[in-house]
Order: sequence, then C-alpha cells, then structure tokens
Amino acid sequence: MRRTAEIAGAGLSGLVLATRLAQLGWQVRLHERNPELRMFGAGIWIWESGLRTLEAIGAFDQATARARSIAEWRIADQHGGVLMSRRTTPDDRLLLPPRADLYEALIAQAQHFGVQIETSSLAVGASPDGRLQMENGKEYAADLVVAADGAYSRLRESIFSTAWMDFGTEAGIRMMIDRDEGDPEDTIIEYWHGRRRLLYNPCTDGQDYIFLSAPVSDERASRMPVDRDLWRTQFPAAAHLVDRFAEASRWDRLVNVRCRYWSKGHVAVVGDAAHAMPPNLGQAANTAFINAMALAMTLERERDVPTALARWEQENRALTDHVQWWSYLYGFVVAKVPDRMDGVRARLLRSVSGSRPFQNGLNKGARHVPAGARTTSLTA
Repeated sequence: MRRTAEIAGAGLSGLVLATRLAQLGWQVRLHERNPELRMFGAGIWIWESGLRTLEAIGAFDQATARARSIAEWRIADQHGGVLMSRRTTPDDRLLLPPRADLYEALIAQAQHFGVQIETSSLAVGASPDGRLQMENGKEYAADLVVAADGAYSRLRESIFSTAWMDFGTEAGIRMMIDRDEGDPEDTIIEYWHGRRRLLYNPCTDGQDYIFLSAPVSDERASRMPVDRDLWRTQFPAAAHLVDRFAEASRWDRLVNVRCRYWSKGHVAVVGDAAHAMPPNLGQAANTAFINAMALAMTLERERDVPTALARWEQENRALTDHVQWWSYLYGFVVAKVPDRMDGVRARLLRSVSGSRPFQNGLNKGARHVPAGARTTSLTA
C-alpha cells in the first residue's frame, strides 16, 4: 500500500517535500491556510544545493527560466570599495530567479506528481501517533505528518519542539525595482555601512531585487515607505538604485528558530519551522531543500517512520546548525559594528575572506549535494 503524508504549509519547503514524496510513490495531501497559493515577488538566491534539488524534482527549467546566472557575490563599502568577493563556477552555481517563479514551478511539479493541495485549510496541531488536527475540527491520520508552517509554527509547539526563538536585532525590507541600462547583470553587490546594508541583486531582464537591513531600533531606516534620502546619503555608490526604490515593499523582522528535536513519533518539522534564519547567506531555502530531500530518501531506506525521522535528524542536523550559526555570525558582524568601526571591519574581512577555513565555512551548505540529487559534475 502507498504510504501517506499530511503536510501543513504550502511554502517552499512544504512544496519541495510534498513533490519529492509523491515522486517516490507516496500519497500526499498539502494544506495551505490561505485561500490561494501566492508568493511575494522578491528575488531568491538558489545555490548549487538548491539547484540540484530543483533538477531532481523536475522544477529546474520553469523555476529558473527568467533567472540571472550570478558570477560574483561582492561585499563593498558605501563607496563601492571591495571587501570580499565570492565567485561561482559551472559546478558551484548561484541563480537568482523571482521568488514567484520558483513558487509557481514547485506548485506545477507538485500537481504533476498528484499532490492534493487544499487551500483555506488551517492545521492547528499534530500528535506523535500520526494525526493532523485542523481548525474546523477535522482530523487526518497518516504515516507521516509534517509541520512546514513557518517560523511561528503552531504545529512545532504542539509537539513541544521549540528550544528558542530569537528575534535578533535586525529587520529587512524587500522590493523589486525596474532594471536600468548599466546595472550589473551577473554580480550581486552587498553594500555595508555601519549597521546598515543595501543588497543589490540582478534578477530578471526587466527587474532587480533590493534588500535593505538595519537594526529594528533604527526607526528611520525601517520606515515604510522607504526613506530614499537616508539610503542615498548612506550609500552614495548605490544612489542610482535608491532613485528607483519601489513603494511596493515588504518589511520583515529577521528571526532565528532552534528546535529541541526535529521530530516526535510520526511528526517531522521542516523549513523555517525547524530552522528559520536571517537571509544573510541566502541559504535558508536551500537548507530547507537539503533537509526535505534527505527526509524523503531516509524514508526510502527505512520503512519505520519514527526510526527514519530520528535517523534523518542525526544525519543532517549538523549541517543545518553550521549554516544557521554562520548566518547568525554574519548578522552579528554587520548589526553590531558602528560607523566609526567600518575601517576595522573592512580590514578584518579583507584579511580573512580569502582563507580556506573562511570559504569552507561560508559555503558548506551552498555546495552540499542533497540526498537523491545528481552527484556528477556538469563539466565532467
């Protein structure tokens, strides 16, 4: 008989896991609390680990059809002076599609493999014996129940999994802006000045993706609509971008989530519900994809679900903890350094960023090959 899965949350991690399980023969139902499936239209970094996941589930072509292929991620000071450069290769890729394109591709593949998607379907609890409780009083039994309901997960709490949730000190603003002739086509530039950041991302032929961050206590930098005069003054090298800042922006508090455990009985916790992290490395979604792929493949090797879930965490948590810690450390280096220390930080970053330990630590998650994905080189 086909094994069954009930997944709460049709975000990126929920869709990837639902699609991979269905691809492997599971009967999957995916619950989304909202009345329709939609995704805010910012861009998203998809590293090699994420790209191989998309290849494995058949979503790569549609998800990346309009994406920019990135040659360099550069950190610069407010005047454009280079502090760090991280280059890509054909086997160590970074693509930057619109988030909505990725989402639509994942929905299409989930439907292709027969995932049953139910909207306006709010899950409120899960039990270790494999039952998903809904707000309307219904209850669904399954071999596997998955909490993919985001950083503020109710299902995670229903199995007492939360260890801590740290709101940190930063907030972020995301927006898409119209692309202009002369904008870099294959280079991400992250400008630093004191505790503020301006991140430029080439995204499609017609639009670029902008991410701004500052401490939550920085009222002027967190203001919506965006205070163009502030960002233009703070980042003169990016003034031409600030002039095109869009009114249609989104403000988010950046959070970290850590679980006591990722599973209990037949219930697994994935994605931001398990390991939300600030987008400092652009690896949050990629890490979720790695863990979704690993979960599906572990369940292929081990038929007993509670045993498989315990093994899945044992084999994969160290990598996730590593990526989350580096993301947190990265944010600390930015958010805790005042303007007067810019020079010290610049010299430190220039001195260590080219070292092998730094590069290995920074890129460990991005370069990981997910379980069940292609292991051969594209250039072999």
